[in-house]
Amino acid sequence: MRAVLQRALSGSVSVSDTTISSIGPGLVALIGIGTTDTPKDIEYVVSKLLSLRLWDAEDGTPWKRSVKELGGEVLCVSQFTLFAKTSKGSKPDFHQAMPPDRASAMYDAFLKRMGEAYDPAKIKNGQFGAMMQVSLVNDGPVTITLDSRKWEYVGDGPGSASGASTPTGGFDEDKARAKREEKERKRREWSAQEGQGKKGAAQAEKVAETQAREEAGDA
Repeated sequence: MRAVLQRALSGSVSVSDTTISSIGPGLVALIGIGTTDTPKDIEYVVSKLLSLRLWDAEDGTPWKRSVKELGGEVLCVSQFTLFAKTSKGSKPDFHQAMPPDRASAMYDAFLKRMGEAYDPAKIKNGQFGAMMQVSLVNDGPVTITLDSRKWEYVGDGPGSASGASTPTGGFDEDKARAKREEKERKRREWSAQEGQGKKGAAQAEKVAETQAREEAGDA
């Protein structure tokens, strides 16, 4: 699950030129749901979203208060385009986003958990699946990105319009293991070379000592 958080003085969502939701000071949160997201991803984003200290303390000390400590509102907007894949061509690929029929239920679960973790009256929402116009006054500006996974969502598999994503990418256990093994191999090679070098130096020193004694004897 991905989120873009914007610290805002105000924010609103309109559908068909009608404002359906608005907030005062708080956060405007764009929420994207990936094909393999689970309730654990919801827990991560909810916890981070509500606990990040993006506001100054009353004495002006920066980065001291969260939206909960501020008593601010949160405007949540579903945003499947956060999972756009743009590595090939110029047309965004959205196959890594969860299909709407499943994403709708996951998004509802996210909103419910937000209300449970904070104050339901302070959690506002756009309209899932609608063409929305989102307006805000970004305070700062301060914009923070969140990702419940420490990797990229890549690949296709069963479960979405073209298949479910397999969370690999940024952290790949096989690649990490291969890097560790390669580093260990190089370390052993270096140690062996260093050992050979020390052995060769010791042998050269012995030869030099022998030659010096022979020359002394001849003298």
